[in-house]
Amino acid sequence: MNEPAIDLTAISAVVFDTDGVVTDTARGHAAAWKHVFDAFLRGRSAPFDIRADYLRHVDGRPRLDGVRTFLASRGIDLPEGSPDDEPGAPTVHGLGLAKDRIFMSQVDKYGVAAFPSTVALLYELRRRGARTAGVSASLHARRLVTSAGVAHLFDLLVDGNDAALMHLPGKPDPALFLEAVRRLGLPASRAAVVEAALPGIEAGRKGGFGLVIAIDKDGAAAELREHGADVVVADLGELAVRGRVLPLTL
Repeated sequence: MNEPAIDLTAISAVVFDTDGVVTDTARGHAAAWKHVFDAFLRGRSAPFDIRADYLRHVDGRPRLDGVRTFLASRGIDLPEGSPDDEPGAPTVHGLGLAKDRIFMSQVDKYGVAAFPSTVALLYELRRRGARTAGVSASLHARRLVTSAGVAHLFDLLVDGNDAALMHLPGKPDPALFLEAVRRLGLPASRAAVVEAALPGIEAGRKGGFGLVIAIDKDGAAAELREHGADVVVADLGELAVRGRVLPLTL
């Protein structure tokens, strides 16, 4: 069996989803969602499944899209509300605001860690001349990446604030990933995407990226491949880097 690898003679840049790939925040996000959804669902539906529901309906999506997608899976339709809603109000914005408040309180209390294997891969990619970008639907992505001490390992970051300003749709639409490679000055075919969420894997495939790498944290390798992953690893430490990006000659 061939060793999973990034070949830098074909790939010049790697775009990383940040939540759950760079920063160890997925568990915190899932726990915050469970707290909010279980309170809302009491008497309406079964509790939020912190693994199946999170991965299928919430992970990798903008916060409000996650609320809509999960509630739709339960046949529940809520009014949109507004950003001025009280956190926890029975609206899409209200539930999203409640989740955000809980998650960020945990970040403030405990901080954020980066995955050592991802950090090692970022250093190796940059040592070999590859460009690197971070992508996240989160409005707090810059704060989280900075808190984890890895902001210097990215040439740029495209986050939820950029998406809002530019009216970019969330994953599985590839718009955020494509904006990252646009800023890097490269075609998607010369870039790789590293993702752990199904919507992100779909986005990488739809965007025409040269390589889509999935991190399988839940024994779902077959499903990740079905959604478009070229390479599936349990940890980025399994991924080799070959060759180096040659400097452009004018």
